[in-house]
Amino acid sequence: MYLVGIDIGSTAAKVIIMSEDKKEIINHMLMPTGWSSKETASSILNWLEYQGVTPENSHITATGYGRVSVPYAHKVVTEITCHGRGAYYLNGKDCIVIDIGGQDTKIIYVENGMVSNFIMNDKCSAGTGRFLEIMANTLGVNLEEIFDLAEKGKEVSISSMCTVFAESEVISLIGNGSPKEDIAAGVVNSIVNKVYTLFTRLNSENDSYFLTGGFCDSSYMRQQLGKKLKKTVNSNNMARYAGAVGAALSV
Repeated sequence: MYLVGIDIGSTAAKVIIMSEDKKEIINHMLMPTGWSSKETASSILNWLEYQGVTPENSHITATGYGRVSVPYAHKVVTEITCHGRGAYYLNGKDCIVIDIGGQDTKIIYVENGMVSNFIMNDKCSAGTGRFLEIMANTLGVNLEEIFDLAEKGKEVSISSMCTVFAESEVISLIGNGSPKEDIAAGVVNSIVNKVYTLFTRLNSENDSYFLTGGFCDSSYMRQQLGKKLKKTVNSNNMARYAGAVGAALSV
């Protein structure tokens, strides 16, 4: 029996195949969600069957934005629960989870291996992956390049709390001749500041911070978050799969 976790987010879908004893991650897969979560779920099923995993020989749990679009799932669990459980498994201890997703940012407090509290950003893409994607497009670079640029730049202020107005600010900065590196630094730190604002609304004594989501591979993002929070922010190469891992564990 396999344990399968499927996390269909607004931007990317993540899949984990885990051993029944929960000790080994056997395989994993990442793909763009695309316009249809149902089509994504169908593609995931084809991939699973290619791995020899079927609804008959596994327990499949779905989570994330498109979790209701997985008709072959045996169980559906909320993403907050799955991200907290998955981060605890990957981090190996209680922590504060920072998940910067495509459409929202979540701060999740994990105590005794369980979610004890959480907070999410308002219904706005500012401070999310979508925000960074829009700003990268405006600067004519991809997501990886914007982090490389930001690391070389000196931050300029991007004050708007709205993605549309922030994009206008960036266009104005470009027109005024501000270096692309400085604008990139301002964009990344705008996200960091919005994450920090969420933290000011909750209190915790836990000093272990764990970054999940699509930015977990960026050492610059972890560094800037750590500088703002005055704490070390950890992650690992499987952190983007935290939601899927937590789903697989939710048997």
